[in-house]
This record gives sequence, C-alpha cells and structure tokens, in this order.
Amino acid sequence: MEEKLYEKLGGEEAIAKVVDYFYSELVLRDDTVNQFFENTDMEKQKQHQTKFISFALGGPNQYTGQSMGKVHKGMNLQPAHFDAIVKHLHDALAHFEVNEADIDNALSKVASLRDDILYK
Repeated sequence: MEEKLYEKLGGEEAIAKVVDYFYSELVLRDDTVNQFFENTDMEKQKQHQTKFISFALGGPNQYTGQSMGKVHKGMNLQPAHFDAIVKHLHDALAHFEVNEADIDNALSKVASLRDDILYK
C-alpha cells in the first residue's frame, strides 16, 4: 500500500511546523497577502490550517471548517494572491526538506481548490 503523503511528511506534528513557518516567515512578511490576516487570530488560524492540510494530504479527517468558497467569500482574492500562497507553501515545504515530487503532489491538491477560492 502506498504511504499517504501525510505520513510521509511526518504526520500532524511535522505539518504544524510547516504551517507555522509558512505563516510566520513567509505569508505575514509578504505585502501581497499579509493584509488578509490583519484581524486574524493567528494561533487559531495555524491550528485550523494544520488540520486542513493534514486532511488534504491523507491524514485523519479532523477538518470541521466551512467550504473554501464560504470561508473566502467577500475577500475578492485574485490569481496573484492565490499564486503567492502556493509559492509560500512550496517554499515552506522545501525549507523542511520535502522532496520536489512530494511538494508537487501537495500543491496539486491545493491547486484543485483554486476555483473555490478565487473571486469570492
């Protein structure tokens, strides 16, 4: 049986480290997207994102959030915003020495949400 990407990356604990780096070192320092998080409880956001990414990568279904369209409603996210987030996720995974094939696999799952997130 093929190992799920979730397990291959080290499970939720490892994903939490990626998510923390993703936000703290990349997203919140990027003027392209950081304004979307100005009024966000970042600890709650990181926990929520860890659960979501864990589920998306084949981990246990602990994601209880709303649909992507509903969560991003009224934000008017554009392709440049989505692309910046995807780049930051790539860079965060690479920072933790995830190989490119696994990064591509993870990002393809994120890319499948593009239409649900943009222009809402």
